[in-house]
Amino acid sequence: MRIFLTGGTGFLGGALAPQLFAAGHAVKALVRQPERAGALAAAGAELHAGDVGDSRSVAEGMRGCDAVIHCAGWYRLGVCDGREAQRVNVGGTRNVLTAMRDLGLTRGVYTSTIALNSDTRGVLVDEGYRFRGRHLSVYDATKAEAHALAESFIMDGLPLVILQPGAIYGPGDHSDLAHAARDAMRGRLPVVPRESAYCWAHVDDVARGHLLALERGQPGRNYFLTGPEASLEYAVRIAAEVGGVRPPRAVPPGLLRAFAPAMAVLDKLLPIPATYTGEALRVAAGVSYLGSGERARRELGWEVRAFEPAWRAWLKAELHVLRAAAKGADE
Repeated sequence: MRIFLTGGTGFLGGALAPQLFAAGHAVKALVRQPERAGALAAAGAELHAGDVGDSRSVAEGMRGCDAVIHCAGWYRLGVCDGREAQRVNVGGTRNVLTAMRDLGLTRGVYTSTIALNSDTRGVLVDEGYRFRGRHLSVYDATKAEAHALAESFIMDGLPLVILQPGAIYGPGDHSDLAHAARDAMRGRLPVVPRESAYCWAHVDDVARGHLLALERGQPGRNYFLTGPEASLEYAVRIAAEVGGVRPPRAVPPGLLRAFAPAMAVLDKLLPIPATYTGEALRVAAGVSYLGSGERARRELGWEVRAFEPAWRAWLKAELHVLRAAAKGADE
């Protein structure tokens, strides 16, 4: 098939494109800056200059394609202004799905997230779970709105599959969790909240889940692409071990949340790392984003690697890069 791909220069999309090529598909990628998409072009992708927030460029790019994978998205913590999140996560999703409907594409995959379920309070939920309440971050809230929008298109007959990854890690990861791991490897993460937990999956496995959903997913169905459950405390303890440094001290989440208002003030005065900003502390302290990937394994044949060996291997590769960069800076 000829696939219209959004987010191809991002973390997940960058891992997905090579798998699409390997499966024999052609890729037409929507990119904001074609000059910065050299890796996609070199791999054989056709580049289309545009932005998910621009409905015209989306429709023009999608014309002539057989299917669409929409994995572009806005993600940041420590941000209270939701305008860009609304433009990309909600408006962008509306533009992509409207074009898919108007052009009559018969296969579509949309990348949502289990974060729209908010804090599951230690419970491993499945695709039937529905959160009712106020979301913890701008990201969670806008992705929840976009997810509801996607479901409304499905109700109107759009042949769309929705995927909901959990915590993704691997090469090219620049999320707050990845920054916390890098800080822990260098002994720069003083504390970590107890009780925070996620379901972790390597980016290559999540990308593989997208390919399987494209080929085998049931339209109208949503699938959690979630790996093994592990606490943040455990993850950063492994990171510290890999780095050969002392692990961060695990503290009660309430203690960190108590500092959130003060950090929110300091955010405006000092360059505070994203891991320690007021909203990051409020969102990350003691929360669990947990979901079972059993449906994806059963219906799509999706497989996910064990957490500790894959996490440790990625950390070792990251540590090599960090040390090489530090050595280069010293020279």
